[in-house]
Amino acid sequence: MMKKPFVIRTMTREEVDLAIEWAAQEGWNPGLDDAANYYAADPNGFLIGLLGDEPIATISAIRYDASFGFIGFYIVKPEYRGKGYGIQIWNTALESLEGCNIALDGVVAQQDNYKKSGFQLAYRNIRYEGAGGGGPALSPSIVPLSALSIDQLQSYDQAFFPAPRPQFLQTWLRQPSAQAYGIVKDGQLTGYGVIRQCRSGYKIGPIYADTPGMAEQLFLALKSTVSERDAIFLDVPEVNAEAVALAERYQMTVSFETARMYTQSEPELPLNRIYGVTSFEIG
Repeated sequence: MMKKPFVIRTMTREEVDLAIEWAAQEGWNPGLDDAANYYAADPNGFLIGLLGDEPIATISAIRYDASFGFIGFYIVKPEYRGKGYGIQIWNTALESLEGCNIALDGVVAQQDNYKKSGFQLAYRNIRYEGAGGGGPALSPSIVPLSALSIDQLQSYDQAFFPAPRPQFLQTWLRQPSAQAYGIVKDGQLTGYGVIRQCRSGYKIGPIYADTPGMAEQLFLALKSTVSERDAIFLDVPEVNAEAVALAERYQMTVSFETARMYTQSEPELPLNRIYGVTSFEIG
């Protein structure tokens, strides 16, 4: 019997749904609209590995621009692990991002393997879990993000991410099962946050804010959009002590962590103003 060929190619939009489903099976708890959101970031950035006609491996290699890319969705079907298929699709993903500073949020157990491919640890991201509900009346400075122009949002977002991401932002901020708020002071955007519905509960991310007080206002506004029966999740850079304190102040507990790693030097981002990471899958 002839051995089936292993073929790696770019995913179709429908196949991104499969990657999301596999991520759910791995316990990653994706958002309800994540497939459309992530595909908007780079339609050519998703790879699938097929053994004959059977999908057995996925990975995303999002190229934001000529200098920065992000790896995620690195999954091999359990029965095909340890057979060399994973490393093939991994290497293809890295080759597709040649010339970029490549980032990932890797599970702690895989850190040493990622180091073999040239990734270096920058810091840990910590996932906190808590309950929704509560919150005081919204501050007059908090507005729905839909009231602001995409140019204003893109201009503010650019300080917090290593590359422009306008197509992704437009989709992320307008996804159907999400709420998004900004803080406006003297006509200027000084922070924004998003909460989106997931398979289980709701994830908050990002929260970017110019001060700890503004971050807390956004957190409370987002938290109050769901009920106290709903679980909420917030992923914070451990190096931001104020973000850790915010999560702990509202009785959130650690449920998961990742290693943020880069192949080149760590980008100069204002980590002290990042209170919630957008996504472990695409940055």
